[in-house]
Amino acid sequence: MRSADERPRAEGGDGPRARPLTSAGTGGFVERYGLWDERQYVAAGHVRRVIDELGLDRVRFSFADQHGVLRGKTLTREAVPGALRSGVTAPSSLLLKDTSGRTVLPVFSGDDPLVPGRFAGAGDIVLVPDMTTFRVLPWAERTGWILCDVHHPDGTPAAFCPRGLLRGRLDALAETGYDLTVGVELEFHVYRPAVSGPTTAGPGRPGLGQPGAPGPAPGVEPLSSGAQLLHEEGLDRLDDLVDLLHRGLTGLDLPLRSLELEFGPSQLELTLDARDAARAADDALLTRAAVRQICRRNGYHATFMARPAGAETVSSGWHLHQSLRSRATGEAVFDPADGQTLSPVGRHYLAGLLEHAPAATVFTTPTVNGYKRYLPMSLAPDRVVWGIDNKGAMVRVVGAQGGGGARLENRSGEPAANPYLYIASQVVSGMDGMARRLDPGPPVADPYAAEARGLPGSLGQALDALDADPVFAEALGQDVVSWITTIKRAEFARYLAYVSDWEQREYLDLV
Repeated sequence: MRSADERPRAEGGDGPRARPLTSAGTGGFVERYGLWDERQYVAAGHVRRVIDELGLDRVRFSFADQHGVLRGKTLTREAVPGALRSGVTAPSSLLLKDTSGRTVLPVFSGDDPLVPGRFAGAGDIVLVPDMTTFRVLPWAERTGWILCDVHHPDGTPAAFCPRGLLRGRLDALAETGYDLTVGVELEFHVYRPAVSGPTTAGPGRPGLGQPGAPGPAPGVEPLSSGAQLLHEEGLDRLDDLVDLLHRGLTGLDLPLRSLELEFGPSQLELTLDARDAARAADDALLTRAAVRQICRRNGYHATFMARPAGAETVSSGWHLHQSLRSRATGEAVFDPADGQTLSPVGRHYLAGLLEHAPAATVFTTPTVNGYKRYLPMSLAPDRVVWGIDNKGAMVRVVGAQGGGGARLENRSGEPAANPYLYIASQVVSGMDGMARRLDPGPPVADPYAAEARGLPGSLGQALDALDADPVFAEALGQDVVSWITTIKRAEFARYLAYVSDWEQREYLDLV
């Protein structure tokens, strides 16, 4: 019996449409291709019960695109049983767009080898719900939320589904005897909308944009003056906002650990409890979406952009804590012995992060803006080094405390990074370091003066590094690397072609 909940009628809910959801049924896309295991069927029964008893009217079926942005459809209560049987269709071109919404690959001409057979004609992909991720939204009335995996119409996993790509790397890691634990620190900015409105003009009518030419950025004003790191009274002034975020995130069953006032104007940080890597990626994705939606509904504007205008030198980062545990014993395998900083496994994994850091920045720092964060003396890294509890190094080693807990903190990431691809890049890098038994060399005490490779200075340089590093193509597949580099090169080309305000100020009246 696949579901513990096959009741003929609802026990709760209200209103004329609060009818019981029937069984997910048989013969649909999900069952035909064997896309759910027993755990998913049991979770589906639980979800049907919750929808009945709470009288939910809508459920959002969402997936993470290549940029780590949620896409999907909102289905009515009546349509949910069909979606549980056969998934939800969406245009496959959603996986081929840059950050402006422009489809980069030629889906109608089929001229690119990545298109035929999978994305030609912008045909459908199928969103298959992961029933274990179901939540009830605290801020949207009678609305549920489910994360989905992406499949092609023949039942095969979509080649470019970020969630699936991470799962593949974690499975490969498991085959070597290890599981990855990840802790998340996300910095972000929250503003008030400016009374004066948008800061720039967009194409066509004011306020509108189009694929390849986004509309104007919203005008915003700071909530705090900055230079108030962990200032208690400064955070108290934002208590209404902090309370909104706390209630919203914990109500969504996310493992919120702290909310902090950061250094820059209007800058905050949140941390999430460490979890297994797949769940941590889901947590980060949902946390970002939740923060933005909660803020927008309450008259604020939140952004995870690394260096918004006015941030000065105080950019936002995503510090990714990571450690390995033995699948056989559950023991932390980075913990040192004999007075060392890290175990041999930890040192090899660390060396892999350093070895492949330039190429991995495409995944840790996927936006043009994120590279403007790599500045000396800024608590953000600018070169490929590691240090012991040193917050200027790219990788900070945090020592074991008590019964275990040695971990690596990669400080190179930006908070806008796709969680699945960011974490996958760490697994690819660390596994290569372990396989080749690489050595990270000695730690540095002066990370901004060390003789070491610099991190890429731009998205273009990072893309060149990725193309030159075969490890990612071997682990993820050449098609995956070509897919991400094609999209990001198109995005970078648009940036280079844009005449900026800086150029206008610098040259218009000079030459």
